[in-house]
Amino acid sequence: MRTSCAWYLAARVDLVEISRTIQDRMNKFALGCVVVLVLLLFVAVFAALAVGGSYNRLVRLQQAVDQSWAQVQNVYQRRADLIPNLVNTVSGAANFEKSTLVEVTNARASVGRVRLDPNKAPTDAAQLQEFQAAQGQLSNALSRLLVVVERYPELKANQNFLSLQAQLEGTENRISVERGNFNSAVQNYNVAVRSFPTNLVAGMLGFAPRPFFTAQTGAERPPPVQFNFGTPATSPAPAASP
Repeated sequence: MRTSCAWYLAARVDLVEISRTIQDRMNKFALGCVVVLVLLLFVAVFAALAVGGSYNRLVRLQQAVDQSWAQVQNVYQRRADLIPNLVNTVSGAANFEKSTLVEVTNARASVGRVRLDPNKAPTDAAQLQEFQAAQGQLSNALSRLLVVVERYPELKANQNFLSLQAQLEGTENRISVERGNFNSAVQNYNVAVRSFPTNLVAGMLGFAPRPFFTAQTGAERPPPVQFNFGTPATSPAPAASP
């Protein structure tokens, strides 16, 4: 009887020890799971903050590009709006060369046929090249028109023409400035899109690089808009696409 009781007590002690061991292991396992979950949660929050920060930065840079593009469109539109009054004023001069006026009018019309969103910078380089080519054609036509005008001294007394000349000169300068600002904004955006680790976010969320305005040598200078009525006309310098 005593042996049975001793065996029972010993077995019970063993069961208690085993139960405590299992409980300890379960507690350790639960604690380990909690630690792992906390670490995973921390990593997830850190990743979300990093992705969110990169996304917000890309949005800001993209908005800067679109804003610069809107300014470029505004100054080009201002030039286009000046042209009808300029043509009408110049055409009033006696025996003015009609072919030059037709060339300017046709070039302005070709610019109007290139349809781009004025509030969103193009993502297609071919579209931007088409826009630039049309604007370059108009710049060349204007350069020839203004050189021809020098052969008509009576226009220097026309106050309307002189006012248009000053406005056009200022607009050409603004075009050069705004194109430079646009290219700077695009450069900042493209650097972010291609830099690690932001490029991972850009690839996942569809932020594609934007094309630049390209320029020929001397394109940073606006077409000449000076008038020397008392001197013979000189041949126009080759005008670069704006």
